Amino acid sequence: MTSLHPKSTAVIGGHPIHPMLVNFPITFFTAALATDIAYWRTAATIWAVASTWLLGAGLVMAALAAIAGLTDFLGSRQIRTLKAAWHHMIGNVSAVVLSLVNFVLHLRGGDAAVLPTGLVLSAIVVAILLFTGWLGGEMVFRHGVAVADDADRGQ
Repeated sequence: MTSLHPKSTAVIGGHPIHPMLVNFPITFFTAALATDIAYWRTAATIWAVASTWLLGAGLVMAALAAIAGLTDFLGSRQIRTLKAAWHHMIGNVSAVVLSLVNFVLHLRGGDAAVLPTGLVLSAIVVAILLFTGWLGGEMVFRHGVAVADDADRGQ
């Protein structure tokens, strides 16, 4: 039977992996923006240090989420034909590259890297993530990416 919905190819027990993992880098990168803002408002070094750790953790989890997302993207022609999937991928790669630049700047520059560059990069990344998250929802809710068909549910 042909599936009505584009299938996720990176799965565990029938559950797509990418949506399980994306919450972590989103949270870490958003928290990095919050700690950059906290540093801007207080000049307390702990916030700059926290931003560095959050960026590092976000990059590790983004790599894992990207592997699962790329597996889905390459594993399904139906997904590759979606314009939203391409924009989602390009946006997320851009957010990760900007976060990597921000992380390196934080490592090399310490507190001085936060203002204004780190804060601006963090804000841009969060804005991109809002857009790519919307696109992810577009793929699931409008195009049914990784949504189980009745046959998949044993009905």
